[in-house]
Amino acid sequence: MGQSDQIHYSLRQVSKTRQKGGVAFELKIPALRIRRGECVAFIGQSGCGKSTLLDMLALVLRPTEADEFLFQISADYPALPRFQATSLNSASLQEIASLSDMQLAHIRRSQIGYVLQSGGLLPFLTVRDNILLPCALNGLADQWEVLEILAARLNISDQLTKKPRYLSGGQRQRAAIARALAHRPSVVLADEPTAAVDRINAGEIGRIFKSLAEEMGVTLLLASHDQQMVSATADRVFVFQVKKIGPTGTRSTVIESN
Repeated sequence: MGQSDQIHYSLRQVSKTRQKGGVAFELKIPALRIRRGECVAFIGQSGCGKSTLLDMLALVLRPTEADEFLFQISADYPALPRFQATSLNSASLQEIASLSDMQLAHIRRSQIGYVLQSGGLLPFLTVRDNILLPCALNGLADQWEVLEILAARLNISDQLTKKPRYLSGGQRQRAAIARALAHRPSVVLADEPTAAVDRINAGEIGRIFKSLAEEMGVTLLLASHDQQMVSATADRVFVFQVKKIGPTGTRSTVIESN
């Protein structure tokens, strides 16, 4: 496999602009290349654009402008009949602007896992059913072995029959991580995954998360305000340069930290 085949994301001159109440915010990504299997952290304070960046990388938000925004489909991409006519090829870099909303939705469901700051578990499902939900949505049957392995590694095997409201904050985040990994996505994004837990638990959760991602060959993208916590985990770190543009505008530029 050539070097270009290892690229998971390739972004060049990408921006996202938002306006609300006369206030404008622009997020700029001059260049961002992420290789398969990397753990990359995006560090910045609240309001710098971390969540906006993750949502674009999760293919939830389309950029306002982009010279290039490529995402590599995994080789085991489960092609559906309705995509055959559009030649959505597996194991190839896809230009996001050329894909329909339906195609992006299918890629998100099958290729991407997302850990929200709040965990995002559905309150009416047990922990077991929350974890297995992405598997069910992707038509993956008999995932009990994966469930048991993830639950054991994340130390929540005794919590599987409970509803999320009966779990501690740390247990909910562990369950959310298990859910994000259960359907074997090619990339997992995590927005402040340890913000709701104490530093000791945060360190342990971060180490287990990174270890599982490495073993599964998953590209891991983390957004956090805590540079000390994620720098020990990440292979590379990006930061946000924020400056005022005029009386009501803000521009945040993503750059790699030295």
